[in-house]
Amino acid sequence: MKKVFYTEAAYVVGIVLLALSAAMMAASDFGVSMVVAPAYILHLAISQYLPFFSFGMAEYTLQLVLLILMVGILRQFRLSFLFSFITAVFYGFILDFFVFLVSFIPADIMVARLLLFVIGMFMGSAGVSMIFHTYIAPEVYELLVKEVSAKFKINIHKFKTGYDCCSLLLSVALSFAFFGLWHFEGVKLGTFVVAALNGFLISRWTKLFEHLWDFKDGLNWRKYFE
Repeated sequence: MKKVFYTEAAYVVGIVLLALSAAMMAASDFGVSMVVAPAYILHLAISQYLPFFSFGMAEYTLQLVLLILMVGILRQFRLSFLFSFITAVFYGFILDFFVFLVSFIPADIMVARLLLFVIGMFMGSAGVSMIFHTYIAPEVYELLVKEVSAKFKINIHKFKTGYDCCSLLLSVALSFAFFGLWHFEGVKLGTFVVAALNGFLISRWTKLFEHLWDFKDGLNWRKYFE
């Protein structure tokens, strides 16, 4: 008989895994995922002049811009949209905490860098799978894909692919603009590895989690996020 795993716990575990994943992949210097690459590059560029501008701050600042853009596209605002930004801030603080912890891991050895990247990639896909099992508002990235694709009746998987490609192009443009032509920061070989394997890994984690656990709500909060 499967054990119960509460959807609210899945939200917390998912956010923690995603934050740890981003911190580990950034430390590996093999590239971060296309979704977080723009924020990471902004952090690298702006922190040269404003040292306090952390990776986490870049994340929720960029997501606030995306939220405003999404509201403009949809021409409507719902309370659940605000919850997504709260999730982004929650994620940003945890991300900065893990960036601090991971900084103590010696990443000047190739084997250590590879381990950081591989473990980070697996944790990231597990985190996404956990987020899929909760009703609590996801980060703005996922919310934008969901809401805009529904508004314009676009296949969500095709829209997600298009969004990821746009994120990749934006990351490359930001890298060139801030660090010089043909200088890649954030977007490296590992970025393309994650893009190729992430969908498969998420499906494998989902199959494992659903084999082990029965996901159920522990609190009567779902109505606030619908």
